[in-house]
Amino acid sequence: MPVVKGCNLPDDLLYDVDNNIWFKEMGDGTVRLGMTAVATAMAGQLVAFTPKKAGKAIDPGKSCATVESGKWVGPAKSAAGGEVVEVNKALVDTPKLANDDPYDKGWMIVLKPSDWASVKANLTPGAEVGPKYEAKMAADGFAGCA
Repeated sequence: MPVVKGCNLPDDLLYDVDNNIWFKEMGDGTVRLGMTAVATAMAGQLVAFTPKKAGKAIDPGKSCATVESGKWVGPAKSAAGGEVVEVNKALVDTPKLANDDPYDKGWMIVLKPSDWASVKANLTPGAEVGPKYEAKMAADGFAGCA
């Protein structure tokens, strides 16, 4: 597993580095997505998570949720468009799950993507994500995960 400046980036995921979002193929035509450890460290302690509701369509590159911390409020953007099929109710109730466990308990939504093959081709596999994150963190002036 790549670890960049103290931030874990599991091998078994696909990454949208620009938006700090991970994707996991669920084997049934859906993908689970969430914020990376980099995203949660940059945002700080999350205080609110407001996902799009199940059954809603989202467009590629648009928000699948609004995330709020003590120092930031903004969209979590999904590279993939499609239909939201499940939201993480535990994350709605306890937003800091994303800080504590971004890759397991802190996932955001499950999406049935409309054009997964073309989106997947533009995501970075976990085993190759280290150098891209090193460059992004340097460009953003981000010191790393605590």
